[in-house]
Amino acid sequence: MRISKPNSYKVKVENGKCRCVEANGQLAKVFVPPDTADNCPKLYVVKQGEEFVYVGITKQDIRKRLRHGMTARGEHGYNGYKWKHLPEVELLIWTFPGGKIKDVEAIEGEVVYFIRDRTGKWPKYQMEIHFHPGASEGERQIARSILNEVLN
Repeated sequence: MRISKPNSYKVKVENGKCRCVEANGQLAKVFVPPDTADNCPKLYVVKQGEEFVYVGITKQDIRKRLRHGMTARGEHGYNGYKWKHLPEVELLIWTFPGGKIKDVEAIEGEVVYFIRDRTGKWPKYQMEIHFHPGASEGERQIARSILNEVLN
């Protein structure tokens, strides 16, 4: 599996909605491809300043995933993102076209673990982590690359 450079966004959270205000350092009102593709595994990191807020994965268009996380109200046991009250966040998204979601899930667990190892804290609103005891060295290397990117 290859890793590419992430797309980086500034996102305003208002009235239960995420609104893109900047994409890759430029004023923007929309998320950019391939982050808007369905059936493409993605790993996303949410930060507020230097603080890690959340690490997640999805195969959905990121707009759909964020909408669901912002609007969920406990139906089927899911209450949505714990960070949905924050006024503005930074969102970094890595896509893995042709990748398998279970492999990206393994990378997610490693990223969260590496954040804890490096900073001494879990991401502030991380409520669930999918650890894979059989994570490959390649998946760990991708996770380290992601951590280095979000620390810079």
